[in-house]
Amino acid sequence: MNQPAALDVDQSLDPRSVTAARLVGIIGTTAVSLPALGGVLFAAVAAPWNEAAKLGLFGIWALFTLVAAVLIYAWPEARYRRTRYRVDERGLTIRRGVVWRSETFVPRSRVQHTDVLQGPLQRSFELATLIVHTAGTQDASVSLGGLAYRDALPIRDLLIGDRGDDDSV
Repeated sequence: MNQPAALDVDQSLDPRSVTAARLVGIIGTTAVSLPALGGVLFAAVAAPWNEAAKLGLFGIWALFTLVAAVLIYAWPEARYRRTRYRVDERGLTIRRGVVWRSETFVPRSRVQHTDVLQGPLQRSFELATLIVHTAGTQDASVSLGGLAYRDALPIRDLLIGDRGDDDSV
């Protein structure tokens, strides 16, 4: 079994996750912003409003697009800087949060199964999301996106590996 790069040391997400998140943001904002622009242009032509109202509507669209662009650029970097995880023999600890901070600890003894997922964009950046399914109801599924694929697999193996206890029913 491959071991994660460093046990018992706080790790950051893969830096490529910032670029991938920005690209997802650009795609999502474009999917919303362009049809909204079409609506603004249609209203400018078809609505019996004065020029000030039409310019105001365009200004609202432009402001929305500008705010979205700033968030698309800044948020992934902030999330990257504020997310840390640690894998050790006891389990997985995730510390994250830009505005609201949280710390989640998943003991190995509570891990039921794990998944390593890759969408097409994650595959192109060699990234993955580790999903840990646990016993219990609160936080029964904990995910950690932005991992390098090559790092997610050994973490998965460590979390579901032989714990030395009898898991039989």
